[in-house]
Amino acid sequence: MRDGTGSAGLRILSAAIIVIAVIAIASRATASKELLLNSDLSKGSAGQPDVWRTEAWVNEPSAVTFTWTHPPNGAPGELEVNAIKPDDARWMESLTLTPGWYYFSAEIRTEDIASQNTGATISIMEDGIVSRDLKGTTNWTRVGLYLKVGKKGADVEVALRVGGFASLNTGRAFFRNVSGIQVDAPPAGGQQVYDLDTIRKAAEPAPIGSPISLVLTYLFLIGVAYAGWYVFAMEPPKISRAEARREAKKAARR
Repeated sequence: MRDGTGSAGLRILSAAIIVIAVIAIASRATASKELLLNSDLSKGSAGQPDVWRTEAWVNEPSAVTFTWTHPPNGAPGELEVNAIKPDDARWMESLTLTPGWYYFSAEIRTEDIASQNTGATISIMEDGIVSRDLKGTTNWTRVGLYLKVGKKGADVEVALRVGGFASLNTGRAFFRNVSGIQVDAPPAGGQQVYDLDTIRKAAEPAPIGSPISLVLTYLFLIGVAYAGWYVFAMEPPKISRAEARREAKKAARR
């Protein structure tokens, strides 16, 4: 009996271990699921990749050109930004994110990116959320950034970019193998780590005065308006010159 009981217990324990292992593997696979649509840039038509769109501060053919290159057999493609004149130009994709940590990355190659301002990056279209930027002429290099999204979630714009806000630049950048995945947390000592809620809160306009001062100001203005109305209402009525002469004669007779 004891051997039978022991064997049954061992089987139950083994089954439990297998179930836990399967759940852990499934959870890890879910966390690593690619969030960007058409991240390999293989799908599209008429010279335009699916989902991705273009924007630029100076959006003129003489200032910037955008190119999608893709092999005919459906292999991964590339996006190019060629900033002929100083610009903040990018390919973009919109995403809705749930709370948690995310890692966005891309392989980037550059040609003649000027060194004075922001170079080629993958970025989120919020204040200063950018990967390490590449300048000059470089080989394919993967760069990325970590982003924390608060409990309310967020809508964001992922950008493959040359230049930045108030940091226009020139040169060519090529992008491929773009990725956006959810992660548990950034690695210890990780670089380019951002908290979206903190950045958005810092960008909000500061309130003009405290609530108490606003109420007092409002009451003061009401008081001024009332005083003006009172003074105007109590102003003596105006009389004509003829009436004034008659009143003067009456007063002389007295």
